[in-house]
Amino acid sequence: MLSVRGLNAYYGKSHILQGVDLDVGEGEVVSLIGRNGVGRSTTIKAIIGEVAPVGSIRFKGREIAGLPSYRIARLGLGYVPENRDIFPGLTVRQNLTLGLKDAKRPGRWRIEDMLAMFPNLAARADTAAGVLSGGESQMLTICRTLMGDPELIMIDEPTEGLAPLLVARVAELICEIAGRGVSILLVEQKLTIALDISARVYVMGHGAIVFEGTPAQLKANQTVRREWLEV
Repeated sequence: MLSVRGLNAYYGKSHILQGVDLDVGEGEVVSLIGRNGVGRSTTIKAIIGEVAPVGSIRFKGREIAGLPSYRIARLGLGYVPENRDIFPGLTVRQNLTLGLKDAKRPGRWRIEDMLAMFPNLAARADTAAGVLSGGESQMLTICRTLMGDPELIMIDEPTEGLAPLLVARVAELICEIAGRGVSILLVEQKLTIALDISARVYVMGHGAIVFEGTPAQLKANQTVRREWLEV
């Protein structure tokens, strides 16, 4: 579904991504892991068009490198940013409604589904989103992206700063998203979460992919874990 080949990206004169190759298959959960600052977030920003990409990015067989972000999103590629870009002056329900691509054509997700999965959001459905906690804001951001009925969703650090109970709930939500046939590319710092829910993992180091394999293969590879993941 998503195929990235030879992806490079720059911030000014800094060469951040250096020939990244990765794939996400239909209905697959894939995690991109590594230490902070190695280029994981830049990778998905380049895919969605927030950072200028150099290389090939094919989504459902179509080349999307260089397209504006809104056109990429309309093709069915969703993006949940790390900074939880909600609209604080709008209610929870209004934030969810903004995620709809076509109000006349219902997708696989409805507002009622979102509120049923997250009682905290349901209780605040008509409250300004600006009063939500960090965990509630993260849930709202993911749910708003799902309202656009993406076929593949990229999620950047969804458990960052969350309490353990909410971390577990986010993991459950990701599994539920995958269970409805949505492919997922997950950037995640918590290794346990990534290995538990992913079919495959990529390890990134210094702007390049240094390992690709199953969670079991990564667990068995002490050299990669010691050199590229352990602090």
